[in-house]
Amino acid sequence: MQVTTRGATVFLAGRFDVRSTHIVREALYEHINAGSGDVVVDVSDLESIDATALKVLAVATRVMERDGRRLILRGGSPGLRRIIALTRLRRLVQIERGAIVV
Repeated sequence: MQVTTRGATVFLAGRFDVRSTHIVREALYEHINAGSGDVVVDVSDLESIDATALKVLAVATRVMERDGRRLILRGGSPGLRRIIALTRLRRLVQIERGAIVV
């Protein structure tokens, strides 16, 4: 799992699963705590994601909402988008499509 940041964006690449959630959680919360605005998580280069990883994103979303901020997902395969819809994570996490956040 690779996690990089650039500005307000956290880029995830590889397999986001139970073995890598601690890496993503640490990097994500470090980024959240260092800033004051919204955070974009670019998942374009994820190979796979599991339920534990989705929970990390859901909890981070709730933490940010308490501060009046948003966690926004960018990119992602059609399969990832289906998983987000099926798990109802879509109710919590905003998804960026092009320049529009939905």
